[in-house]
Amino acid sequence: MIPGFVHWLLPRFILLPLAAAVIAIVCALGGIALARGRRARILVPLSGALLAAVALFGLIPEIASDTGWPLTLALAAAGYGMLALLDHLGYPVCPSCSHGRKFASSLVAATAVHAFIDGWGMIAAGNRGAVSAAIVSAMMLHKIPEGLALGAMLRVSARQSAVRLALIAESPTVLGGLVGLWATPVAWVDYPLALVAGSFLFLGLHAVIPQRSRPQG
Repeated sequence: MIPGFVHWLLPRFILLPLAAAVIAIVCALGGIALARGRRARILVPLSGALLAAVALFGLIPEIASDTGWPLTLALAAAGYGMLALLDHLGYPVCPSCSHGRKFASSLVAATAVHAFIDGWGMIAAGNRGAVSAAIVSAMMLHKIPEGLALGAMLRVSARQSAVRLALIAESPTVLGGLVGLWATPVAWVDYPLALVAGSFLFLGLHAVIPQRSRPQG
């Protein structure tokens, strides 16, 4: 006989965040498998466009509905600007260049923060009744392009470490769900999420737009 606390834990914790993490990881593995050889020349820009689309049409409007457009755009611009400054200072973020591992680190860090907040939000949405079904479904669906983009871009930038990094990036979805069992997301979580949106936009555009080689010297 299954203990009562397991019945309480499974539907609220395992089923939503774990399903989302599995969807994202499976899609990331698909992106890794597809982004090989010549196909990477097509898939990496396409994945970058998907990542930018997640930021522009998913994250930013969602955050703006809570915090308002001016603050959301300012925070997203700050996230974009931080990576642009690092790039200017010699920390390149090009998925196909020789410094691809640095790009991978930025991508994994931004995705992990996003995944954690996703898991946290899913538990909160799951407690709101019938209306929450649309919210949770949307969060699940956006894991598909997110995972594909993550996998394809990691395959080119990190190569042998791509699978491990994909798991690291998406696993915080489950941890966020665990946190959500005891605490409802507070307003301030929108702030790091807006920074992540700006980072996604920057990383996505750098995968879409070919990067010129930096001058030596």
